[in-house]
Amino acid sequence: MHYKVKNVACMLPVWNPKVFGNTMPVRHALPRKTLVPDRFASLHRAHMLRRLLSQPVVFVFWLLHFLPLTVLASIGNALGYVLYLSGKHRRNVVKINLDWCFPELSSDERTRLAKDHFRVLGRTILERSILWWGSRERLEHMIRIEGAEKIRALLDAGKPIILLTPHFVGLDAGGVAVAMRFDSLSMYAEQANPVFDRLLLNGRRRFGDQMLLTRQDGIRATVKAMKSGRPFYYLPDLNARRRESIFVPFFGIQTATITGLSRLSRAAGATVLTCVTRVLPGNQGYLTEIGDPWENFPTADPEADTARMNAWIETAIRTMPEQYYWVHRRFKTRPEGEEKVY
Repeated sequence: MHYKVKNVACMLPVWNPKVFGNTMPVRHALPRKTLVPDRFASLHRAHMLRRLLSQPVVFVFWLLHFLPLTVLASIGNALGYVLYLSGKHRRNVVKINLDWCFPELSSDERTRLAKDHFRVLGRTILERSILWWGSRERLEHMIRIEGAEKIRALLDAGKPIILLTPHFVGLDAGGVAVAMRFDSLSMYAEQANPVFDRLLLNGRRRFGDQMLLTRQDGIRATVKAMKSGRPFYYLPDLNARRRESIFVPFFGIQTATITGLSRLSRAAGATVLTCVTRVLPGNQGYLTEIGDPWENFPTADPEADTARMNAWIETAIRTMPEQYYWVHRRFKTRPEGEEKVY
């Protein structure tokens, strides 16, 4: 489906009816007819409670975007350390991921890397407030992009484009950098909390004419959008179920990985450009780097293409290991016969 929302005033909290009115109906996960009355009432109360609790959080986020980036970065680093201390489950996920991917590091070095990861994660969480409400001028100053001319040259030549974007913590800033320059395509997953769902959707559509598709829209809609001249901001490096993926090496570990990059580039005749966004120290903001077009891609072998993708992502991670999204259970799906990791 292709989401449509009204243009909004950036300086207003997102739950204000002047912003959204009735343009974003709440969709229920279960049809009402399947719920007995008491159960429905209970879910309705829970839904209202989540909504009421989330509104003050969004208001605080809105206030944060007025802070200088240096101050916001310091607060974000502190938040990240709190998350490291308090988030036992996610801290354990990060520990397992780093143990598997960096066995050459000592235990102390991996612990320092984990703490650095949570700090930069906390920082990017709070700095989303600027992405959602900051002025265009501030964002252009905060997020630099190198290589945008490569996208423009391919679009001018009528070539479909896939921007291969790994899950680094700065990817939202990279998405804004692309959206401020090009009408692009990306995937959107509806959030359980309606307030945050509207907030994220609004943030993704602030600039230009951005198209957001869901997984249910399928390959055909994605290919059509790319062929119409929309660069596809594509993030294919999350864990997938066994039936949706193949196992190829990632840090020397057989890892469930979707073959979408190979299949989509073949179906659309698309050129693959890499897209990496780096979080810079202090008040320097972000740097989005657009790489050169991949040659000899795709091939007739989707498994080889997917292994090439993972090898490139691993190389990129090693340039800034603290900034990859290690809180994700990347190795959750295992080959038949292997024990669970997490």
